[in-house]
Amino acid sequence: MLDRIAQLESEAMADLGAVFDADALEQFRIKYLGSKGAVKALLGSIKDVPKDEKRAFGQGANALCEKVQQQFDEKKASLSAGAPAQSTDPTIDVTVPGLPPRMGREHIITQTISELSEVFGRMGFDIVTGPEVEDEYHNFVALNIPREHPARDPLDNFYLDHEGGGHLLRSQTSTIQIRVMETTPPPVRVVATGRVYRPDEHDATHYSMFHQVEGLYVDREVSMVDLKTTLIQFAHAMFGVDADVKLVPSYFPFTEPSAELYVKMQLRDKVEWIEIGGCGLVDPAVFEQVGYDPEEWTGFAFGLGIERLAMRKYGITDIRWLFENDVRFLRQF
Repeated sequence: MLDRIAQLESEAMADLGAVFDADALEQFRIKYLGSKGAVKALLGSIKDVPKDEKRAFGQGANALCEKVQQQFDEKKASLSAGAPAQSTDPTIDVTVPGLPPRMGREHIITQTISELSEVFGRMGFDIVTGPEVEDEYHNFVALNIPREHPARDPLDNFYLDHEGGGHLLRSQTSTIQIRVMETTPPPVRVVATGRVYRPDEHDATHYSMFHQVEGLYVDREVSMVDLKTTLIQFAHAMFGVDADVKLVPSYFPFTEPSAELYVKMQLRDKVEWIEIGGCGLVDPAVFEQVGYDPEEWTGFAFGLGIERLAMRKYGITDIRWLFENDVRFLRQF
């Protein structure tokens, strides 16, 4: 019977050492300290012990009961305090080579903006930025967009003032061109990049926030030849020396004449003409708004959608993928 005490102590300590949560601890309590537990049963078996061994057995059983109860209380306190439990997992082999850290990278839009900035920087354009919250003057009036023009409809803009008017999230980066001309005497050669906002319904080709790059060149005797030459150089730098450019007549309030820019490129199994932006010679009315003499100065401007450029260059078919932040998609670029 005395050997039974030692055996039970060994089993109880081993079981308690494998306890790492409250549920397991409760199971231990029931098994050893409950009314029908092993320790209680051991104490009850003293009647079966020979008379000459009763004293030693009683002392050993009581000592075991106290020890198990003490160890149980300490384990309970440890778990209640949130102390980390000893893991039963195999020891970590520190000699095994570790996993290399996954390197981050720039977002595909940031990469495209950097590439555009480099391309136009090599052509002599300065990179400029401007505020995303604009007033109606810079977003519409100075760009020769009349009040009745559909582009000024409150339903087509993110106005920040009640019932429209006043301030809005800019709908085009052409506002930066106005701000540059207001503070810089000609000649001017700048490229502006940034976010713009329009309440478009999200689908594969439309998003309510996107990015634009705007170019402006003002000097004496600037012509459509200068504009097309610049755009051809841009297309070759972005899409390769085989890229071809054509201008299709169009209309914009702030340029006259105006055109849409198309670039011929390979899309999957065929070659297509893809429209990527608008351009034209700066309207004299815009020069008058910023204090330039339209009799002395001429210039051209162009605006390109950065998402559209990235999608065409890398074969991306859904603009929403650019903003979902799915790392499986972003790691491809």
